[in-house]
Amino acid sequence: MELRLYDTLSREKRTFVPLDANNVRMYVCGPTVYDFAHIGNGRAAIVFDVLFRVLRHRYGAGHVTYVRNITDVDDKINDRAARDFPGLPLNEAIRKVTEQTYQQYQDDVTALGCLPPTVQPRATEHIPEMRAIIDKLVAGGFAYVAEDHVLFSPQAMNAANSVLPRYGALSNRSLDEMIAGARVDVAPYKKDNTDFVLWKPSKPGEPSWPSPAGIAAQGRPGWHIECSAMAWKHLGEHFDIHGGGIDLVFPHHENEVAQTCCAFHRERMANTWMHNGFLQVEGEKMSKSLGNFFTIRDLLADWPGEVLRLAMLKTHYRSPLDWTAKATEEAAKTLDDWYAVAADAEPGAPSPAMVEALYDDLNTAQAMAVLHGLRSAASSSEQSRMEFAGSLRLLGFLAESAAQWEGRKQQASGVDATAVEALIAERTAARARKEFKESDRIRDQLAAMGVAIKDGKDAEGKPITTWEIAR
Repeated sequence: MELRLYDTLSREKRTFVPLDANNVRMYVCGPTVYDFAHIGNGRAAIVFDVLFRVLRHRYGAGHVTYVRNITDVDDKINDRAARDFPGLPLNEAIRKVTEQTYQQYQDDVTALGCLPPTVQPRATEHIPEMRAIIDKLVAGGFAYVAEDHVLFSPQAMNAANSVLPRYGALSNRSLDEMIAGARVDVAPYKKDNTDFVLWKPSKPGEPSWPSPAGIAAQGRPGWHIECSAMAWKHLGEHFDIHGGGIDLVFPHHENEVAQTCCAFHRERMANTWMHNGFLQVEGEKMSKSLGNFFTIRDLLADWPGEVLRLAMLKTHYRSPLDWTAKATEEAAKTLDDWYAVAADAEPGAPSPAMVEALYDDLNTAQAMAVLHGLRSAASSSEQSRMEFAGSLRLLGFLAESAAQWEGRKQQASGVDATAVEALIAERTAARARKEFKESDRIRDQLAAMGVAIKDGKDAEGKPITTWEIAR
């Protein structure tokens, strides 16, 4: 069974063949740590967590290296540090902001069921690698120094007679189209409008480091060079997969390709480029001005992380995702059922049909159809229940026991479990006395509390009443 992935660069679904099956290497652009991550960031984390799990399933958990970076140098971080910690030196305040928001992100994506990446490098810990790449680019004629800035020249890249790719190939744009479609910084020291910053002088009080390319003034890196440096440090000059949101294709990923390929004289940076689609809310673009901007933390206050995970995985990762309250409620009901059936089962090997769906460019929409079929079979066969449990775990579900899941619902509902048990005992006694009107009254009282009860028999055939929180 082949693993096939859609490559943004070639614009086709291709059979995935790793450079080294003993060390499959993947880099994904992570958060800029200045505030809580929004649900669009959550989608990217979930999508590439599924890919990480699929690669581990295929090649072995010890044979996949997943790098997701942390951007901890940025103007937004500086602004928040100055706002939140005005009495501290800026660099100390920045460290407080980045530590706090990094931990928030970690906690949030863990709650979404995401495994920790193999490496989570910080940009500020890779300044030497950034300087080394910049020096290579200047020496090769692909970058130049101007007024204590170092700028990359796409024109020089495209003029080079070598194995280098064309600047614009990833986003499928010409230089003119990129100028028209992007916010281009106009500066007198630029040779061309498309030139972008690799390094810039720091303003007084800003974080700063010794500059590359013989520049005397201290400075700081541009955004794009950070990922080239961290990918090089942890995965090498050429690796298997680079991922991120569709909004990063241009200019960020386009510029990464340019920097890395020109610095190391390579045709490719990554063999496969993967991008997840945009997320909107109730049919509209997510925006603070529209009042429909949600962080992962906002939604985790109302729903378990696995509910959010399921709601996102129902849509194929490359398709736009419309986040709705109805879809979230449906995901919660589905997970209630899955937990009741499979959470305490011994997990077996995942269904070949579900693996086949995931091997088809992470077709989670098809995988969901397979899961619903497995759920039906799980009611009548322990082997099917084990296969169902194993399939769910491969996708990152069933992190809790059935009792923990039910307890979470009870806690969130605010229902007093002791009071519910007392009412059920009263109802059982009324039924024994054949006082059925009183029994029905208590059932209605429980329903009004948001409690659903079910009458049945235990293993010895004795009557028993169970209960759960009704969604």
